[in-house]
Amino acid sequence: MPGYNARYPRNTLTTMYSPDQDYAPSRLKALLWRLRLDPILVAGLLALLVLSSLILFSASDQNNAVVLRQITRFAFAFTVMFAIARLGTHTLYLWTPTLYVLSLLLLLAVLVFGASGKGAQRWLDLGLIRFQPSELMKLAMPMMMAFFFAERRMPPSMRDIAMAFALVLIPTFLIYKQPDLGTALLVASSGLVVIFLAGLRWRTLLLIVATFAASAPVLWHFMHDYQRRRILTFIKPESDPLGAGYHILQSKIALGSGGFYGRGWLQGTQSQLNFLPEQTTDFIFSVYGEEFGLLGVLTLFSVYLLLVLRGFYIAWNAQDSYGRLLAASISMTFFIYFFVNVGMVSGLLPVVGVPLPLISYGGSSMVTLMAGFGILMAIQSERRLLTK
Repeated sequence: MPGYNARYPRNTLTTMYSPDQDYAPSRLKALLWRLRLDPILVAGLLALLVLSSLILFSASDQNNAVVLRQITRFAFAFTVMFAIARLGTHTLYLWTPTLYVLSLLLLLAVLVFGASGKGAQRWLDLGLIRFQPSELMKLAMPMMMAFFFAERRMPPSMRDIAMAFALVLIPTFLIYKQPDLGTALLVASSGLVVIFLAGLRWRTLLLIVATFAASAPVLWHFMHDYQRRRILTFIKPESDPLGAGYHILQSKIALGSGGFYGRGWLQGTQSQLNFLPEQTTDFIFSVYGEEFGLLGVLTLFSVYLLLVLRGFYIAWNAQDSYGRLLAASISMTFFIYFFVNVGMVSGLLPVVGVPLPLISYGGSSMVTLMAGFGILMAIQSERRLLTK
């Protein structure tokens, strides 16, 4: 892409900045900027680690091993974030198509000879490691969509929109077939956000929404039985309080019993007496809400809001269309992760198996999310280099 290279000459990208600049008022900030780590993002991520450790200790019946594994995974994910933050946007741009195609091939491999577990075929077992290629697609999708629209005129033509939808729907369908509806929706949303931000006309948007609404009966027909039950349970969980509605009813009880100040750390009855299902993963927000109450929930929301707004600030100040679209998509997708989980456990959305980002116990999702923050830091660091 000649236009892209012209905006980013090699000597500009490799120029290093000094920690004693006017924009580095403290030694800590100077050190973070030298390492190309954004101070605000780092502070927010560390705050989530502290909150995650506290609530996981309670939700896991005070199991120190679970907390230690979570901290270890965070350390590994932080290393991945640090490595990606050192890359230039130009490097990310050049590798985007390769990453997308590789992720697509791995998703196809999962359908052919993937490892199964809990009724789903979502993993590739390579002996030493076992991982979900869908996690890689969570990064590849927004990168590919930003790459696709970076050199095209805005607003996009109908032809470009149709091609973009194809790029989104193919991997989404492959993930849905595993089956993994939650991840499929997250991957699709990360791509659709870029299409919207690329300048989609409202008339076109309304046409897309109308088409989706009209195809709802067809989508219902192709859903698995357990997916249909989740939607029916969402509409009326009281219809099966000891079966399909049990999860969401217990979650609502936990959130409601927290009150304003909460029952106190390690004092939640729903979690300590094991009424809550999946309390270290999908329903960890219910444990948090019961023990820390509305005050604690507002604190958690503030941290998430800080990270999302910082991401949009980085997008606003990015130097080119690729960086702006990619940073905005990553920020919005992170917000969607958080919104879907909170809506799910509070009964506002159907249960789709989406963990609370960087709070729930787990490694794959954490690495993916931290890699996304590494991309944000790479975009932010490059802006500082170019404006030096």
